[in-house]
Amino acid sequence: MSDSDLGLMDAGRLSALFLSGEASPLEATQAAFQRIDRFNDAVNAYVYLDREGAEAAARASTRRWQQGQPLSPIDGVPVSLKDLTEVAGMPARQGSLTVPDTPCRRDAPPARMLREAGAVILGKTNSSEFGWKAVTDNRVFGATANPWDTRLTPGGSSGGAAVAAALNMGVLHQGGDSGGSIRIPAAFTGVFGFKPTFGWTPQWPPSKEPTLSHLGPLTRSVADAARMLNVMGRYDFRDPYAVRGQPEDWGMELHQGLRGLRIAYSPDLGYAQVDAQVAERVREAAHRLTLLGAEVEEVDPEIDSPLDTFQKLWFTASLVVWEELDERQRELLDPGLVADARRAEAWRAVDLFHALTERARLTERLEHFNQRYHLLMTPSVAIEPFALHHTVPPGSGMRDWEEWASFSYPFNLSQQPAASVPCGFTDAGLPVGFQLAGGKHDDARVLRVCHAFMAAYPPRFPDCPDPGRP
Repeated sequence: MSDSDLGLMDAGRLSALFLSGEASPLEATQAAFQRIDRFNDAVNAYVYLDREGAEAAARASTRRWQQGQPLSPIDGVPVSLKDLTEVAGMPARQGSLTVPDTPCRRDAPPARMLREAGAVILGKTNSSEFGWKAVTDNRVFGATANPWDTRLTPGGSSGGAAVAAALNMGVLHQGGDSGGSIRIPAAFTGVFGFKPTFGWTPQWPPSKEPTLSHLGPLTRSVADAARMLNVMGRYDFRDPYAVRGQPEDWGMELHQGLRGLRIAYSPDLGYAQVDAQVAERVREAAHRLTLLGAEVEEVDPEIDSPLDTFQKLWFTASLVVWEELDERQRELLDPGLVADARRAEAWRAVDLFHALTERARLTERLEHFNQRYHLLMTPSVAIEPFALHHTVPPGSGMRDWEEWASFSYPFNLSQQPAASVPCGFTDAGLPVGFQLAGGKHDDARVLRVCHAFMAAYPPRFPDCPDPGRP
């Protein structure tokens, strides 16, 4: 078996080969680095690589498999972590010139859990500065490009992880999602991305707005996402918002089928403007779910746009970043982040309390909605990928990324699980994704439907980065 074949394997296939002795974790790690060497210059997904540490971990994993003592089913599987996540021995620049490049001395919970499971950490993937926007570029590492057309954004802020998943530069990729930062790049790159119920994947140190932030996987399959969650979806006392109750096996419902499930399909949530081809692909996916046995009903969930509510909280988090820096450091920040912070300066404390009240009302509405329907289906993103180095589509008249990402942040406000599932391409050959959201703690059900769809309608991935057409 060639290294190039190993470079395309999922975690389940790799572990089977490790068990049989037909391949080793070291060979799988070398295959992953070969793909990184081939593709990363064109897309800038990885911003830090630890070849020596990864190969040492892979050799140790190889010995464990040979002795019949793997630490977990993903022992030896190549993984990446987002640059915002602390990994001992690696810098966590967070895409910011204000953060030094000194190596971290501790593992954040996902890094610790993956390391203890024997996973091979390849390195860190790119993000926007402090994850503040839904595209992936920063003043430290530059922009990450979409592999389907490298002139375009892959979305963000976990764009590096999504691109690494699309090109299989490693197998399991950790992202973070405070307003869509897993689901948006998953949709723009044609991979699977999942934001679990808040508190089920611990995060520490906390983000600036910790009650919005969810950590989760970006992968090529739902089964791989479940394998990753079986490791990093566990309680960690260091996260003050962490809760218990996670599934013993996150993939326990994957093969149950869809009969008996009621799915509400909302093409626009009652307020979003959706590109015609995105809407068409998602409507086709809704029909396909009916063919798989689900009962799909087009509905209006009767919620108002939570744009103002989200921005009140999100821009205030940017203001916290701003306030913690000195004048010299402030000059190094992304101007867009600074603009958001300055807008938040005008708000009063009572404005934030009103936002929290509206957040509670939205959460109540969505949780009540999920008593009548098992899941809510929408587009993942309202638009197609657009040009690099822009926060909104050029010429759109939009000011903020939240205007085109209107489907994602409602479910950060409600803290419910939500996924983006690849469901086809536009006429320009760009990926489209649909979103499935469930009630709190209904994660296994969300994964079940996503798996059934992707098994019946397998996604297509890029063979290599496409520079696009002139």
